[in-house]
Amino acid sequence: MVDTVEISRINLRDTLSVDIAVWMNDPDDWDFRPSLHYSGSTFTIRCAISGKDMASVELDNEQDEALQRDRVAELRVKFQVRGMHGRLKDIHPIIADGKAKKLATANWKTTQSVEFEG
Repeated sequence: MVDTVEISRINLRDTLSVDIAVWMNDPDDWDFRPSLHYSGSTFTIRCAISGKDMASVELDNEQDEALQRDRVAELRVKFQVRGMHGRLKDIHPIIADGKAKKLATANWKTTQSVEFEG
């Protein structure tokens, strides 16, 4: 299950691009099904299964125009798991090249239609 969803950045590229961090409860969780909604000037990411709001943000006029024109948004998702990701307190160097190990994160990119309300 999804623990939390955080919208970290919104950019205008070819379409509206939304960077989000999705925190999962367990590394074996695969259940993330977002649906995108827009009402007034509020862009909302909801769970497609339960309909629960997971994250929302207010868009400015330029972002609003791009969303109204394209009717789609690009989601750039970074999946993380509570207890596995975060700040490393102890850096374990790789002796061969002198760099610290990093925890693997899964990234996902998709373009989805936006449902307009009101």
